[in-house]
Amino acid sequence: MSAGAPHGAGGRVPQEGGGLRASLAGLTTRGRSFLAAGIAAGLCAYVLGQSELLRVGLLLAALPLLCVLALHRTRHRVSGTRRLTPMRVPAGSEARVQLRLDNTSRMPTGLLMLQDRVPYVLGPRPRFVLDRVEPGGRREVSYRVRSDLRGRYPLGPLQLRLTDPFGLVELTRSFSAYDTLTVIPRTEALPLVRFTGESSGYGDGSRRSLALAGEDDVIPRGYRRGDDLRRVHWRSTARYGELMVRREEQPQRSRATVLLDTRRLAYEGAGPDSAFEWAVSAAASALVHLLEQGFSVRLLTDTGDCVPREGGGFTSGGQESAEAAGLMMDTLAVVGHSDGAGLSRACDAVRSNGAGSGFGGAGGDGLLIAFFGDLDDVQTGLAARMCRRGGGAVAFVLDSADWSGRPPGLASVMAQGLPPLEERLAGLQDAGWTALAAPPGVPFGDLWRQAGNAPIGTTGGSGSAGGWG
Repeated sequence: MSAGAPHGAGGRVPQEGGGLRASLAGLTTRGRSFLAAGIAAGLCAYVLGQSELLRVGLLLAALPLLCVLALHRTRHRVSGTRRLTPMRVPAGSEARVQLRLDNTSRMPTGLLMLQDRVPYVLGPRPRFVLDRVEPGGRREVSYRVRSDLRGRYPLGPLQLRLTDPFGLVELTRSFSAYDTLTVIPRTEALPLVRFTGESSGYGDGSRRSLALAGEDDVIPRGYRRGDDLRRVHWRSTARYGELMVRREEQPQRSRATVLLDTRRLAYEGAGPDSAFEWAVSAAASALVHLLEQGFSVRLLTDTGDCVPREGGGFTSGGQESAEAAGLMMDTLAVVGHSDGAGLSRACDAVRSNGAGSGFGGAGGDGLLIAFFGDLDDVQTGLAARMCRRGGGAVAFVLDSADWSGRPPGLASVMAQGLPPLEERLAGLQDAGWTALAAPPGVPFGDLWRQAGNAPIGTTGGSGSAGGWG
């Protein structure tokens, strides 16, 4: 269902267990007082023999019961609809929720209160009071939700509180349906750069799968109305006695892999400003940028999980590519820390794909963009194995000492069993990576530009050789 289409809490207010008995339980204090006064007046009229008092007692007792019966019937004929626009928003942006209530009965509803359940992260619970909805009438209200934390948040179910005009009965019922708001990571517009070893998504630098092996070895097809006459292959035309044209070149999209290290032990801290959240947001920015440049992209994590799973793990283009892009962003919206201790599964996934297809970070002209947390000597070696000289590979390395605010120094780093950041970057550099440190406070767009300006097999970052581009 497309964003903005009516969906969510649709249908009539359901009948809950207990039927009329549950409706009787909705008597307010005023309603119970009327009922008790009517019963007391009836007893007094019986004892005293006063018929007029009996009529008053019957009226007092019958009024709340009639209101119960009216609400019991009316509540089945009130329907609601929720419209969420959009259903996927970046962190920090707002989404609009529109509620529509329809009275499909032949009786007015009286006073109504709408209440939608939302998680506390999205803000306070919205409440709306509707005075009176005429038979066949409609009321629409709206509210906005916003979250600075990525994730998937349920909206609903919608609750409806019905009251009669006298305030004698109050029934609270809930719709059964709910919607889900997906808050994806923030993305940053990245500059156009060309990494060493990278071929462009489309165009002159992209590899092409041709339907011919050369000018003298052509697999032609028959001429069709509208074909460009400049593509007529005269040699084949003379051979077959009819116009034959060369087949069009079929561009093959260059592939790119975005690798996200999610190991819990590789990051410290939590919250929107933590190192892990920065890595997730940067990975989302890289995915969006590469898709806009025409790359066939996949998202890979240290657990070896790949999104999308079909088509060899890469987006295929067209509508399927748009759906796969949405799936990757949905995955980043809920991705959390893994309990894995190493990058072996990710290494196997990268190398097996490159060996089988000639693409990806493991070989060919594919591009590998990786976001690493803390790396010890073993994990640095595994990361080095992911890179082959034939393809472009860029690594952004986050150091917990920098992000946690600990004073930098060899003793502080060695106390955690980690080599200094410069050694980790040098290990990746020796394997052919373009490795950059990702310190806190530096926009990812600046790091991206620096990676594009750096020659292959160099390191970069604050305080490293090469400076800022």
